[in-house]
Amino acid sequence: MLYANPHAVRAPYPADLQDIMSIARAQESRDWLAHWNGLTPGNTPLRTLPDLAASLGVRSVIVKDEALRSSLGSFKALGAPIALVRLLLRKFVGHGFTAQTLLNGEHREALQGFTAISATDGNHGRALAAAAQSIGCRCVIVLHAQVSDEREQAIAAYGAGIVRIAGNYDASVEEAAALAARHGWYVVSDTSYHGYEIIPRDVMQGYATIAAEVVEALGGTETDADAGVDADAEVRRDDACPVTHVFLQGGVGGLAAGVASYLWERWGAQRPTFVVVEPEQADCLYQSALAGQVASASGTVDSVMAGLACGETSPLAWRFLQPSVDAFMTVADAQAVEAMQRLARGSENDVPFVAGESGVAGLAGLMQVAATPEMASAIGLTADSRVLLISTEGATAPSVYAELVGEPATSVAQRQQAWLAG
Repeated sequence: MLYANPHAVRAPYPADLQDIMSIARAQESRDWLAHWNGLTPGNTPLRTLPDLAASLGVRSVIVKDEALRSSLGSFKALGAPIALVRLLLRKFVGHGFTAQTLLNGEHREALQGFTAISATDGNHGRALAAAAQSIGCRCVIVLHAQVSDEREQAIAAYGAGIVRIAGNYDASVEEAAALAARHGWYVVSDTSYHGYEIIPRDVMQGYATIAAEVVEALGGTETDADAGVDADAEVRRDDACPVTHVFLQGGVGGLAAGVASYLWERWGAQRPTFVVVEPEQADCLYQSALAGQVASASGTVDSVMAGLACGETSPLAWRFLQPSVDAFMTVADAQAVEAMQRLARGSENDVPFVAGESGVAGLAGLMQVAATPEMASAIGLTADSRVLLISTEGATAPSVYAELVGEPATSVAQRQQAWLAG
């Protein structure tokens, strides 16, 4: 299903939103994160997929591959660490802390009594645990019933304490808040709720690094090689927006808000068309669009797209999404699996690569729109469209990936290397 959002506007980026998230603050976060050895140096690559574009009837498809952001395997490595750093800088004013000294672990002794806690579907908690380990503070992660043992082990490997609950993601968010209140811990969540917006803002601002790298790679502000863009990518050197459409994962809305706000501020009324894609059973943003206000998902929430299995919209993210997202849509789990397999398979002109269940939601949405003339017309998708997708994760649950794709991620990576060598 696709819903054209009547509240979307084509106008300069509003000043009230710029006071919350801005390009300037995103650059500061990016500069600070450069000091963390938990990230892979340099920008993640943009994958140009001409055969996929031709099959979908569009001019170009480029995919930002966040699986290579760090050993954590997802874009979440940009959000939790910067939010934890900003929290510590606020809480320990006058202690001489800086982002660099924190991320280098130079204040472990002073932070022995500090505990960060969060709920997670997997990737955010893993990133928070990794950041806490580097910084030297304690971390507790609350996991709901649908989080696999494989994902739990990946989080625990970074020294985090694990709390299991019987409910879903939204119940784990409530449990994390309750535990924090009881023990004097600090919630570092990627979703906002009443009275809790500063830290989710910092998380979302970290995600804007993805948009900044896209602008650099396609806007000509640095060399293509430095930006990590494929050599055959179409790079525009004027100031027109280099893409016409951006398909973004839903979840609670944080990624979409972080990326859309940056591109909206950069191009104003000439911003690209934004489409947010969610699992059909975890459609809180779609339902919010229908209601014209923050709403809950209409389904069971459980989805193979584990990172998007969220039932409650982040109110802070919604402030950015309601005026900027042109359409909200849902996809079935089977469509996500098909998208995973297509990217893993590659083709003569498309490099094969690993994209996880939640990482392919944007492609699943694009494939559905391209196959449905009414949907394509609703968002202006044509043969001249240049589409940006963000593969937000790799095989963060390797056994799940292998089962869904029919091939281990290591095998796909080997075929990728052979393709690149050829």
